[in-house]
Amino acid sequence: MKKVGKSVFFIVALLIVLVTTLAFTGISTEYGDVTTTYVRGAGDIRWGTDIRGGVDVTFCPPDEYDAADNEMRQEESIIKMRLVNLGITDYEVYTDFNKDRIIVRFPWKSEEKNFDPQAAIAELGETASLTFRQGAERDPETGAPAGETLENVLVNGSDVEEAYASVDPEKNRYLVSLKFTEEGREKFAKATEICLNKQMSIWMDDKMLSAPVVRAHIKEGQATIEGNFTPEEAAALAEKINAGALPFKLQTENYNTLSPTLGMGAKDAMVKAGVIAFILISLFIIIMYRLPGAVASIALLGQVGLMIASITGFFPAFRSFTLTLPGIAGIILAIGFGVDANIITAERIKEELKAGKSVENAINSGFSRAFTAIFDGNVTVVFVAIILMGAFGPTNSMFAKILSPVFTWFGPATAGAIYSFGFTLLVGVILNLVMGVLCSRLMLTSLAKFKCCQNPALYGGAKNENL
Repeated sequence: MKKVGKSVFFIVALLIVLVTTLAFTGISTEYGDVTTTYVRGAGDIRWGTDIRGGVDVTFCPPDEYDAADNEMRQEESIIKMRLVNLGITDYEVYTDFNKDRIIVRFPWKSEEKNFDPQAAIAELGETASLTFRQGAERDPETGAPAGETLENVLVNGSDVEEAYASVDPEKNRYLVSLKFTEEGREKFAKATEICLNKQMSIWMDDKMLSAPVVRAHIKEGQATIEGNFTPEEAAALAEKINAGALPFKLQTENYNTLSPTLGMGAKDAMVKAGVIAFILISLFIIIMYRLPGAVASIALLGQVGLMIASITGFFPAFRSFTLTLPGIAGIILAIGFGVDANIITAERIKEELKAGKSVENAINSGFSRAFTAIFDGNVTVVFVAIILMGAFGPTNSMFAKILSPVFTWFGPATAGAIYSFGFTLLVGVILNLVMGVLCSRLMLTSLAKFKCCQNPALYGGAKNENL
């Protein structure tokens, strides 16, 4: 890395400190009772039921509605999809086909203060039926579609292939972008032709989201929904559309709160243990490896910060990941792999210095020689993490689909705890390659450009009396 300048160390170190600080503190403003979050911090983490408890709710069909087994399965599937879309991976969903009951257990929201089960379960039971209708007639009392608008449904949610939150750069506001299926594309093209220069209203259940005037015949199969959304509202609406509409609106038969099996005290104890371990490890590697140890400590700090950012969601448009106590263990274990990577590199640098190479050449050769061992060790852990996430994670996740022929016999009860461990371990190992290899090398190579940092003794070699 001959082109690495002296300023690179300060730039990388400053970015690491900045990102780590933001990952823990976040950025938000308060105006009266309204809190606006710009960057999510550690306080926005959604803790699992083992740490913070949650809600146990039993859903049932409406009175006198005879639900078929396939409808119950569809309800269960959509509820699971909604939970995953909300970033809730620590959940349990069971269906009693004999009594037409669906039992759901999931943790509290990160911002939940009143611990109101009814508020927590409200979004799970919504029908979330998206429709595009001709005109914009509404019932003056209920606001539901009426007249021509009630009768003319042009496109519905099943015609949408994908929905996602986006930003209108010109008006600086959040939208929900839609991509239609092949059949939906034809329906939407016909709808825009019918409503050309007229209003076409967009509804979620019986609530009108927007009613734009169609200015062109749209054939590309894409559309946007405007509605003065916040980032969270745009993401939530997109997720509901992706999950699909429930076959029937669920009724809450009964509910109660779940007490945590371990509690916040266990979480606090493990976090304190992690902080103490990080400090002791940093002191150890600095004493043992001097300048490479100091650089490794900065890289490890960045690894921790980015791992926290991956859990919090960091930006409001992304959901917080559900973190269980095994997930915290995954973070600590990943830090251990990061320490191991930096120690391997520091030892290789010492060996190169003993062979008579200059500091700069020793750093380049040391990182090159260490990379194979670091990469091989981390790749095997990545495979383990993927298997854990596939076996014990949400059934509709990418890893679960890939590994479903092998792991169909695993039950859902342990999904949250083990999945959280696999997730934090996977993210941590990937970040180890970024921070422990790339950023450490950039910072150490940059420091070697300074004359005061060119003494081999600073890297574990013999002291050069000429420096």
